[in-house]
Amino acid sequence: DIRPSAVEEEKNEEEPSKLVENLSYIKAADVASRCEAGTLVIGADTVVAVCPKGEERPVILGKPGNAENAGNMIRQIQGHVHQVYTGVTICSTHKNVSFYEKTDVWVYDMTDEEIRDYISTGEPMDKAGAYGIQGKFAAYIKGIEGEYNNVVGLPVARLVHELKTF
Repeated sequence: DIRPSAVEEEKNEEEPSKLVENLSYIKAADVASRCEAGTLVIGADTVVAVCPKGEERPVILGKPGNAENAGNMIRQIQGHVHQVYTGVTICSTHKNVSFYEKTDVWVYDMTDEEIRDYISTGEPMDKAGAYGIQGKFAAYIKGIEGEYNNVVGLPVARLVHELKTF
């Protein structure tokens, strides 16, 4: 079953790995509190982090919400590498485990027209960093280092191995 969490997401952590782990735990714990005993709950949260030129601290990009924000986000990631972080929490009656995965993603340079055309598809509005690697944005992905499914939003391979401990 898919059961969305009702908690308000507070992004008060500057370290992307800690942020996604915390948010995944809050979401999973909220849903688990409304489930019957013995239910296994998996919560996840994904963000994109990019370091602007000359800066040491990454800027964390969530979902854009509108076309202007989507354009700004894509302009920040196009032409160089960024990181995708996904935090996952597995909750059960007897055990909770949280972890995160990080994948480096390189994006080709994009023209303003290409950015506008991509935004006009509507695809980026509900995606961290304003793109979906599994969709039309795949044409602009130069390469990745790490788990592909992490960029989609759930590091499936790591999740399977963590579930073995349950």
